[in-house]
Amino acid sequence: MKIGIPKETKEKESRVAITPEGAKYLIQKGHSVLVEIDAGLGSGFSNEQYEQAGAKLVSTASAWAVDMVVKVKEPLESEYRYLDSQIVFTFFHLAGVSPELTLELLRKGTTAIAYETLEDEQGRLPILAPMSAVAGNMATLMGSYYLAKFNQGKGIQLGKVLGRRFGKVVIIGDGVVGQHAAQVACAMGADVFVAGIDLDAMHKLKMTILPEVNFFLSNKENIGKHIIDADLVVGAVLCRGAKAPKIISEDMIKSMAEGSVVVDVSIDQGGCIETSRPTTHSDPVFIKHGVIHYCVTNMPGAYPRTSTIALVDATLPYIAKIADAERSSLKFDNELAKAINVFDGKITCKAVAEGLEMMDQYQPLN
Repeated sequence: MKIGIPKETKEKESRVAITPEGAKYLIQKGHSVLVEIDAGLGSGFSNEQYEQAGAKLVSTASAWAVDMVVKVKEPLESEYRYLDSQIVFTFFHLAGVSPELTLELLRKGTTAIAYETLEDEQGRLPILAPMSAVAGNMATLMGSYYLAKFNQGKGIQLGKVLGRRFGKVVIIGDGVVGQHAAQVACAMGADVFVAGIDLDAMHKLKMTILPEVNFFLSNKENIGKHIIDADLVVGAVLCRGAKAPKIISEDMIKSMAEGSVVVDVSIDQGGCIETSRPTTHSDPVFIKHGVIHYCVTNMPGAYPRTSTIALVDATLPYIAKIADAERSSLKFDNELAKAINVFDGKITCKAVAEGLEMMDQYQPLN
């Protein structure tokens, strides 16, 4: 199969969908790899490294004129003209963005396979997990940075000072994002509170990897009570393939002290905070009701070297699996089936169709 790797066009997005080692692996399996010139520079991979691996350096158009395009982020409007009947394998987050991309995928007959809905045989999300881990680590770090007074924050440093803890961190969600955000906050020395929906799972986390965390059941009353005096709130809610529910209301945000910070890691799926709106690495925050909101839609792009290596470790087996298969057989693969969001001009992921209010375009794969 001919596999194309375009350069990412999202603002400040320096990740790349394949490393030179990854390209070499695919080429050894008999596939052709076409990498757009300079696609890897932001992650520290030179054009020469890709050539030495056996990849061919090409223009933007040529990187798209292939059997399968592998990307990091969803195609932007400037890239719609390149969409065709090829397979595109990337983070789509279709339910969380405007319907224009989905309509274009349907119109062009593109097969859209989404990283974020791919499940392994244990029901885990193996491609989403490493980026969630990076984003979780980053959520606490960014929250701490924007709490600084020179950033209009309230001037609370998250951490211990001579044995005394400073800063209250409230994390909504105990998945991969929430766990990593909590681990960083605990390591810094803050008081950490995590909301979850499964008491047994929270007990297990308390007994294993997060002994210093205070867990509580996620409901409106409990969240409202904890948010009032929080210095940092991290939104880490995931509904697979669907829009994130608005767990944190505008009234809850109004109750927080001026200069507090919220980081909405769920923003790719529309955000779990009612006052959130997407931001960029160039303009990452805004203030609403006196609260600083950090809602960058591609958080791991801030650390492209780490993120690229971790991402390709996860994607490479699936890239090879897709490349080795016939397109028509993909829908019968147990791991890939839930990752196929658009196929043969129809939306095949019910959560996407519901989130975009496009159930008339929904058709199950099997």
